[in-house]
Amino acid sequence: MEKFKSGAISAGKYFRTFYRWVLLSVVTGLVCGLVGSAFHLTVDFVTGFREQHRWLVFLLPLGGLAIAFIYRVSKTEGEGTNNIIDSIHDGDKVPILLVPVIFAATAITHLFGGSAGREGAALQIGGGIGYRVGRLLKLDDKDMRLVTLCGMSAVFAALFGTPLTATIFALEVISVGILYYSGLIPCLVASVTAYGVSLLFGIAPMRYSVALSPLELGLALRVCLLAVVCALVSIAFCVAMHKTEQFAAKKIKNIYLRAFIGGIIVIVLTLIVGNESYNGIGTDVIASALGEGKAPTWGFLWKIIFTAATIGFGFKGGEIVPTMFIGAALGCTVGPLLGIPAQFAAAIALVAVFCGAVNCPIASIILSVELFGSGELLYFALACGISYMLSGYFGLYSSQKIMYSKTRAEFINRYAR
Repeated sequence: MEKFKSGAISAGKYFRTFYRWVLLSVVTGLVCGLVGSAFHLTVDFVTGFREQHRWLVFLLPLGGLAIAFIYRVSKTEGEGTNNIIDSIHDGDKVPILLVPVIFAATAITHLFGGSAGREGAALQIGGGIGYRVGRLLKLDDKDMRLVTLCGMSAVFAALFGTPLTATIFALEVISVGILYYSGLIPCLVASVTAYGVSLLFGIAPMRYSVALSPLELGLALRVCLLAVVCALVSIAFCVAMHKTEQFAAKKIKNIYLRAFIGGIIVIVLTLIVGNESYNGIGTDVIASALGEGKAPTWGFLWKIIFTAATIGFGFKGGEIVPTMFIGAALGCTVGPLLGIPAQFAAAIALVAVFCGAVNCPIASIILSVELFGSGELLYFALACGISYMLSGYFGLYSSQKIMYSKTRAEFINRYAR
């Protein structure tokens, strides 16, 4: 009887915990879904407005000044995605103003043609909202970290329409080699809730129809070769991002001058290229690569340069969509040289470059399913595994911890570089 009573008490405890986290996750997902949808629609609006008024790119230096001013006045200089990751590692506080500041700054970047994505802002917005929800509900330190993860995954899901990828990405990106399984249900519920809210606003999820080649040994070997190239390009992108930011901060101490010069650099690059394919998010190029197998031959390299100049000099936005642009363009260029159909190579490289840059192989494989379907999943798994291993300990987020070695069963606990 005592054993039965003890079991009943234990079961009741688990049920209460489950019920509590489902409620917290739904609340977090609703708030993040509303804010994430508003953010998505705002970025789409300013992007469309810029495309109708292409002269706005010449005002990019003034946009940089506005962003620097917003961060200086709000006292959030230097705050970003790394701070959200630190808040989960170490329990650091997330400034309340970070959410509206990154929202506005990213919109300004896109309005004037800076080369950036939006998911970096999504992680900051979601993490900030999750942290604030936890503070309002007076959660303890450990639960605060978990609800912050819920916010990150929720806004990611609202923007991309990939709730399962968002869930695993939030759990995987923090500490590579360790998954916080306690966060699986909270993050999944928050992601699905936010995704549902985004659908109510008419935001279409990212989906692409790509002809996938049947499994064949020769093609698999060629995909492996493409994955090696993707790993190298992901390293180049990470190094370019970090080195540009370090160089700009060291050589130009004044944040206003730094942003102004960054805007001028992007304008000059735009004039050199002769079009605006690399300004803004670049989803048109991604769609062309995946849908038609067409992309500029050196498009992947130009996107690296444009994005490093934009974010490195103080503009705000995300790095993940640029990795997708880089991967898709790279696949269109390298794939046919290896005898891989351009569209198929673009899909493989998009996922593989993403994987190498963020060090999240499981999330990357799931991303391939949510974007392209589950057909011939083995190709994507091979590409992600190779890109993850050969990209070493480089990563987009310097606060990301690599907990276990990529080459042997060894605990290393080091930061990505």
